[in-house]
Amino acid sequence: MALDPDHVLRSAAALLTRKSTATMDEVAKAAGISRATLHRHFAGRDALVRALESLGIEECEAALDAARLDEGPAGEAVHRLVREIEPAAGLLAFLYTENQLFEGEEQNQGWTRIDERIAALFRRGQAAGEFRIDLTPAWLTEALYGLLASGAWAVSEGRVAPKDFTHMIVELLLGGALRRQEP
Repeated sequence: MALDPDHVLRSAAALLTRKSTATMDEVAKAAGISRATLHRHFAGRDALVRALESLGIEECEAALDAARLDEGPAGEAVHRLVREIEPAAGLLAFLYTENQLFEGEEQNQGWTRIDERIAALFRRGQAAGEFRIDLTPAWLTEALYGLLASGAWAVSEGRVAPKDFTHMIVELLLGGALRRQEP
């Protein structure tokens, strides 16, 4: 039986999302393969994390495409983006904590492409008067990443219902935490 690399990566992502300190032995067990087989395909944790990074970038870019960021009001596009990225949020939450992915010259340019596309959405919303202009598009992009990661962790820990993921993130990002006064 041939090894299915996608199955191995998705099994690793599912495990590492729940337990970021999992060993290579635990990853192999989760994927249903031996540690030796895992090491033949991924020389160590760093190689596995880099492969997961590629998967995460691929899933983010697919979500950006599916969200149709250039269509309709920017606020609706943010809602579509969060909804589309939700299936990958756990993996992204894990990757968000892997500092080596974002340091030095080895940073994958996929993250830059994703940052640019999301920041462009926030700029479009600012130009249309939908979003505040006192918060930079770069900051709004980082805030979105932080909320996605926090939302994924809260869902995985059972503190937030999965059905509330999109609503809670979009409402906090675009509406803030201040209580609205009823007229």
